[in-house]
Amino acid sequence: MKSEFKGKIGVLIEEHFDQTEYRRFNEYFPQQGYEVEYISHLWGNSQLTFGSNPDNGEVEDHVIVTTEVNDIDPSDYKGIICIGAYAMDRLRYQVSVKKGQKNQAPAVVFLRKTMNTDGVKVGTICHSLWLLCADTDLIKGRQVTCAHNIICDVENAGGEVIYEDDATADLVIDGNLITGKHPGVVDQFMEVFIEEIQKQEERQKVGANA
Repeated sequence: MKSEFKGKIGVLIEEHFDQTEYRRFNEYFPQQGYEVEYISHLWGNSQLTFGSNPDNGEVEDHVIVTTEVNDIDPSDYKGIICIGAYAMDRLRYQVSVKKGQKNQAPAVVFLRKTMNTDGVKVGTICHSLWLLCADTDLIKGRQVTCAHNIICDVENAGGEVIYEDDATADLVIDGNLITGKHPGVVDQFMEVFIEEIQKQEERQKVGANA
């Protein structure tokens, strides 16, 4: 039985994305009534094809992306997720740079808009918090979790990494930002992401009826 359509969840993606997250996003979110739309910078092309990490010695998953990050409005989405692995590092790339200028990569510019759009949840998992590290304004003072590999990057960018014993926390919620440690917690991450969207919608309903 098809679920009632509840809106879109945009997923920023590039080459070397995490295939576990990709597969689970494609299963879970549609089951909950949300369309998954993959977004990237297409460099003037109508579409691009990206491959996953070669976790088992070969690239097992590919995604064709037709949505250009420069052409969309964050308010058209219930949430935006940055997929894990090395894809977000690639989306930080700038063709031209100037001393003292904030990162102008299209995905970073879009994320600035998204973080300042009321009602839109932002999610990162594993290495994907890298994208927020491209601009300290996006992460400074925010409580987060991430893969152990990028703790130094996150803390140097001003993020407050939350620890549990001798590891980073599995999941952290700080306002509109939901962060997950690694693909091993992807199911919990997705469930909480949807819960946070639904809580936001309930608050909006209460406010509208007040």
